[in-house]
Amino acid sequence: MASLDTVSLGILFGAVLVLAGILSSLVALRFGAPLLLVFLIVGMLAGEEGLGGIRFDDVRTAYLVGSIALALILFDGGLRTRFSTFRSVFAPSLALATIGVMITAALTAPVARYALGLDWTQSLLVGSVVASTDAAAVFFLIHARGLRLRPRVGATLEIESGTNDPFAIFLTLLLVEILLHGQQTWATIAGRLAVEGLGGALIGIVGGRGIVLALNRLSLPQGLHAPFVTTGALVIFGIAEAIHSSGFLAVYIAGLVVGNRPTRAHNTVIAFLDAATWLAQIGMFLLLGLLAWPARLPQHALAALAVALMLMLVARPLAVLICLAPFRFAWREKLFVSWVGLRGAVGIFLASIPLLVGLPDAQLYFDVGFVVVLASLLVQGWTIAQAARRLHIALPRTDPTPRRVELDLPGQLSQELVGYAVHASNPYLRRRIAPSWAKLMLVVRDEHVLTPGEAADIREGDHVYFLAPPERAQALDRFFVDMPPTPPDPRLAADFFVGGDATLGALAEIYGLTIAPDHAGMTLADHIAEELHHAARPNDVLAIGPITLVVQKVVDGRAASIGLQLAEPDPVAPETLVAGLKRRARSALAALRRS
Repeated sequence: MASLDTVSLGILFGAVLVLAGILSSLVALRFGAPLLLVFLIVGMLAGEEGLGGIRFDDVRTAYLVGSIALALILFDGGLRTRFSTFRSVFAPSLALATIGVMITAALTAPVARYALGLDWTQSLLVGSVVASTDAAAVFFLIHARGLRLRPRVGATLEIESGTNDPFAIFLTLLLVEILLHGQQTWATIAGRLAVEGLGGALIGIVGGRGIVLALNRLSLPQGLHAPFVTTGALVIFGIAEAIHSSGFLAVYIAGLVVGNRPTRAHNTVIAFLDAATWLAQIGMFLLLGLLAWPARLPQHALAALAVALMLMLVARPLAVLICLAPFRFAWREKLFVSWVGLRGAVGIFLASIPLLVGLPDAQLYFDVGFVVVLASLLVQGWTIAQAARRLHIALPRTDPTPRRVELDLPGQLSQELVGYAVHASNPYLRRRIAPSWAKLMLVVRDEHVLTPGEAADIREGDHVYFLAPPERAQALDRFFVDMPPTPPDPRLAADFFVGGDATLGALAEIYGLTIAPDHAGMTLADHIAEELHHAARPNDVLAIGPITLVVQKVVDGRAASIGLQLAEPDPVAPETLVAGLKRRARSALAALRRS
C-alpha cells in the first residue's frame, strides 16, 4: 500500500504544480511578465531547495517531456502559418534561422571561452545552446500587452521561430558528439546536415499529407479528430528522429501542410492544440525549473551574465544586421528583430542534453544556459512591448476579438457556419457592411431561428450565422468587435489600423473590394502616394469603395500607419425630410376631412 500512496501523492503534487503554473499565468497577464519566467520560478520554488522540497534530478524524463512539448509547439506554429505568409518572408526567415544561428553561436563563443575557461569546441557548444529564440514567449508577451506587429516583421519572427529550433538542435547535438567521439570533417558535417534537413522535410510533407488524407477519409467519432491530429504529429516526430532525421523540422512542415489544406474539424483541432501546447509548455517549464539548483547557480553567475550581455547586445544584433542586409527592412525593424532575440525553453532544453549523455562539465552548460535564459527574460522579456511602441513596430489593439461560434458542416470542407452576437457598437451593425465571401444564413432572435428574409434588418441582440471559409473566420471577426464611441470628428474616426506595407489585395480579400489584378500586390503606402500625387501627410483621406483610408502616421514621407474607416450609412437628405413632413401633413388633413 505504501507504493500506491507514493503514486497517489505524486499525482497530487504534479497536479497541484501544474495548477499553480496555470494560475500564475493570470499574474503574468496582469503584470506583463514572461510566462516562462513565472513557470521556471514556480518550478524552482517547488524544488528541494525551495518551499516545496521536491527532489527531481531525472534528466531523461525532462528531456522526454521537453521533446514532446517542442514537437507540439512547432506543429501548432506550422498549423497557423499561411503559405502566402511563408513564401513572402521565407528568405529572410531562413537566413536568420540558419546563418543567424551560426553567427550568434560563433560570436558568443569567445566570451564563453575566456569567462568560463573552456576550449573552443566547448565554447561553441555554449553558444549553440543559447543561439535560438523563443518566439512563442515573444508573441504571448506582445498579445498580452495589447500590441500587434507590422505584418512583415511578425511573419519573419514567426517563420524564424519555426525553423531555427531544428538548426540549433542539430548544431548542439553535433558539438556534443564531437566532444564525446572526437573531431569530424566538414564534409561529414555538411552531409549530416543535408541528410537530416532533407529527411525531416520529406517526412514532414508525406506525414502532413497522410494526416490530411486520413482526417478527411476516415469517419472518426465526434471529438476524436483533434487527438488524432495531435498524435499523428508525434508519430511523425518519432519516425523522423528514429531514422536520424530532424523530427522538429518534420513536425513544423507537417503542421504547415495540414494547416493549408481543407480538413474536417479544422477549428476544433486548433482549439485542442491550444490547450495541449499550453499544458506541454507548463509541464516542460516546471520540470526544467525543478532541475535547477538555486544554490549552485551563483557559482557561474558572473560568467553567465557576461555571455548573456554579449548575446543580447552584440551577437544577436550583428547576426540580424548581416542576415537582413540583402532584404528591404527599415533600420527600426532590424533593431526590433534584434531585441526580440528572446531566449527561452529551447535554450534550457538544449542545455539538458549534455546532462543526458553524461558529458564532462555537463552541469556547467546547464547552469550557464539557465542563467542566460533568466537574464534574457528579465531584461528583454519585460521590455519587448515598450521597444515595439518606441520603434513604431506595433500599434495598440483597439479591436478585442469577439466570441465566435464555429460549426463544421458534414459532407464538405470549404465552408463552415460562423456565428456572432450582434452589439450596438459592432461595425456590422453600425456600418451595414460585410465581406462578399460571407453569406448570411440564419438569424437567432428572441430564441427564434429566422431566415435572413424573415429577420429583415439585423438588430442589436441578434445572433447571426454566416457561411464562410474556415481560414477566413478571423477576418470576419473584425466586423463584430466592440468599437469605441465615435470621436467628434467623424472624418478621422478610424475603426481599424493597418501598416503601410499591407497590400490592396489583402484589403480587398477581407472587405470584398474590387481591385485590379495588377494592383493586388501594391502596398497601401504606395497607393496613397500615387493617388494623392504628393508625400503623405497625417489626416490625409482616400476612399476605396465603402472604405476610407485615413493616414495616421507618416515616416520619411510615406504612410506608416493607416486607419480604415468603414462607410457610415448615407445621411437622409434635407429634401427627403421636407417631403416626408409634407406627406404627413396631407395625411393628417385627409383624416380630418374624413372625420
